[in-house]
Amino acid sequence: MHTLFIDADACPVKEECFRVAERVGFRAIVVSNGWINTRRAPFIEQVVVEAGPDVADDWIAERAGPGDIVVTSDIPLADRCLKAGAQALRPNGSAFTPDSIGSALAGRSIGEHLRGMGVATSGPPPFGPRDRSAFLQALDRAVVVAKRAGGG
Repeated sequence: MHTLFIDADACPVKEECFRVAERVGFRAIVVSNGWINTRRAPFIEQVVVEAGPDVADDWIAERAGPGDIVVTSDIPLADRCLKAGAQALRPNGSAFTPDSIGSALAGRSIGEHLRGMGVATSGPPPFGPRDRSAFLQALDRAVVVAKRAGGG
């Protein structure tokens, strides 16, 4: 069965993920470091992992594979999932790809270095309706690819 993994701690599109997963017959797994109030449905599973850096990421990366979709803003997690054959989408609808992940990792590294030196860097832009719409379109495209890749 295809799985939609949701890196849920700061994910603004959980409900959209649930609607799409239900419509297309995917299992949705919500992974977080603490309990999150989610809709109860047979296709939704909530996994609460221990607190700690990258524990939720590790849980997802160890299970995601071909035919699966991972929704995350975490670039290293996206890289690990891509290497395992899964697709990775940001909540704003932009897809991580094998061609783009290297640049994303480099940009993240530069940002961390600048912040470590005390340079103020800007965070992500505010999440808005266009992002939600772009995400839904990207998720629909990813579902088509996942079904082809995973035989479903």
